[in-house]
Amino acid sequence: MAVLLKKYANINDTLKHIKIQIIDSVDYAINECPQFESPNELFDWLMERVTYKNDPHNKELLQTLPTLLENNYHGIDGAGDCDCFTISTIALMIAQNWNGINIILAGRTKKCPVHIYCTIDWQGKRKVLDLTNKRYDVERPYPLTQKIPVRWKKW
Repeated sequence: MAVLLKKYANINDTLKHIKIQIIDSVDYAINECPQFESPNELFDWLMERVTYKNDPHNKELLQTLPTLLENNYHGIDGAGDCDCFTISTIALMIAQNWNGINIILAGRTKKCPVHIYCTIDWQGKRKVLDLTNKRYDVERPYPLTQKIPVRWKKW
């Protein structure tokens, strides 16, 4: 499933589809993308290729890694929002065989997060990969966050 475009239902539905998009992205990440020495290197490589663009009005748009970078829904290579960036980042981390990956949901209320990004436990430290920020390991303050471990080896 290269692109999923649907009316937003709820966060659990979105997370289910994000997992599917990550799984569908891993082969491309393994076969078409470089190997990275560190999360910082991965972040920099992706940052050179992505542009923030909101989802269509009243829709949830989830793009796989290949679709985000090539043949993009918006007609602009690399155009997507935080969930598209998270899908790509996690797929690339899985392709590196890295562990300690987490999805972070952020928001102002428990039922409706407004932002998603990922972190990784790297060499004993938590590193933030939020491609809506220009710099690596930068995290915006939100009143509420939830960490969801990505246990991809058990998928």
